[in-house]
Amino acid sequence: MRPCFLPGGWGGTGCIRGVSEGWGLRSWELPPAGGEGWGGRGGAEEQHWAVTQFPQELCGDGWAGPPLGCPKAPPARQDPSGHGCGVSGGSSARHGGPPGPAASCQPLSPRIPPQAAPQPPAMTSYRQELEKYRDIDEDKILRELSAEELEQLDTELLEMDPENVLLPAGLRQRDQTRKSPTGPLDREALLQHLEKQALEAGEREDLVPFTGEKKGKPFVPKNPKREIPREEQITLEPELEEALANATEAEMCDIAAILGMYTLMSNKQYYDAICSGTISNTEGINSVVKPDTYKPVPDEPPNPTNVEETLRQIQANDAALEDVNLNNIKDIPISTLKAICEAMKTNTHVKKLSLVATRSNDPVATAVAEMLTENKTLQSLNIESNFITSAGMMSIIKAVYQNNTLSELKVDNQCQRLGDTVEMEMATMLEQCPSVVRFGYHFTQQGPRARAAIAITRNNELRRKQKKT
Repeated sequence: MRPCFLPGGWGGTGCIRGVSEGWGLRSWELPPAGGEGWGGRGGAEEQHWAVTQFPQELCGDGWAGPPLGCPKAPPARQDPSGHGCGVSGGSSARHGGPPGPAASCQPLSPRIPPQAAPQPPAMTSYRQELEKYRDIDEDKILRELSAEELEQLDTELLEMDPENVLLPAGLRQRDQTRKSPTGPLDREALLQHLEKQALEAGEREDLVPFTGEKKGKPFVPKNPKREIPREEQITLEPELEEALANATEAEMCDIAAILGMYTLMSNKQYYDAICSGTISNTEGINSVVKPDTYKPVPDEPPNPTNVEETLRQIQANDAALEDVNLNNIKDIPISTLKAICEAMKTNTHVKKLSLVATRSNDPVATAVAEMLTENKTLQSLNIESNFITSAGMMSIIKAVYQNNTLSELKVDNQCQRLGDTVEMEMATMLEQCPSVVRFGYHFTQQGPRARAAIAITRNNELRRKQKKT
């Protein structure tokens, strides 16, 4: 039995099965050929099985006794003194007994199978075939082809790739021109040539010439005009029949309207005939309905107010100036508007101030708020259609708390939505300021709208009671 290498030396006829990881060698326990093997099999059968599983490890050169089943027994391995090693020791290493004579031998170094050099992967026949065409110059081959060979190659390529998927999009259309180029493109000459060619081309002859012969039956309507029976015919007096026969289309339209036949005419014709005592329709019943013509409304003339003169009168506290109207004057500087508000602080005669569509912004709103806290004679303020934001409007609403003479305030149609906070402040102001009886603003929230409506109604009721007393 061949010995097996152990970490502590060589074994006898049998050895402990294991793996020597540091040496790269598999060592298996091989029982004697005549004994009982693993799993109840005989030793010879076990050795045959081990040889089939590990032929290189168990049947290599340099071992004392190869197992059964090796193709050729290797020569016995000897120690330097000439004695055999590892054969006569019995199975002492396996059964735990004292080591035999083989244990006194100098252990040999284990046999490490030589590692083969890495080989390149095998090349397939298709790749070997392609290697022949690696260094071929395709352009040179194409230049050497004749016209017939190029045409044949084009035909082959057309059969191989009929949709020209392998070609770029700009080269998929085959060049079918046989003529040599005559020069650059002349669009006018090309159009003239095409027109001349179209005029010279003869007309195609009809397969069936036109002879004018009518085929088939003539069309006969299914519901011909029904004749009114004699007993259903209405006979009028000769004077009425003569009047109806000589009546114009406009007169017939008026008569139909009077008789209530409104389905025969438009609404305008019907109401014109009913409302007027004379014949007002100038067109017949079957006339085309035309839209009503309205009189053009001229644009409102520009505001003639002189801004500089008005500012001077406010600053002078002129008693003749009670209404300041600067509506729709879009070129008033912001500094002038702020000066007007500054002058209104001490003015005691102006009762109505209107700054609609004057491009007023938040600085002007701040000046208006400061004016409301000091002015005690202003009754109406209109600053609609401007560029006042929620911050500027909030300052105006809070200034109304300190004013007891203002009864009308209009702040609608600003450049942007004022927000819920401003609307809630408006409703609170109307509830706490009974002097404000008219407020111009379109609320977007239901809660502030309802509160403002109730407050305005209560303020008007208080004003009515004060007038009665």
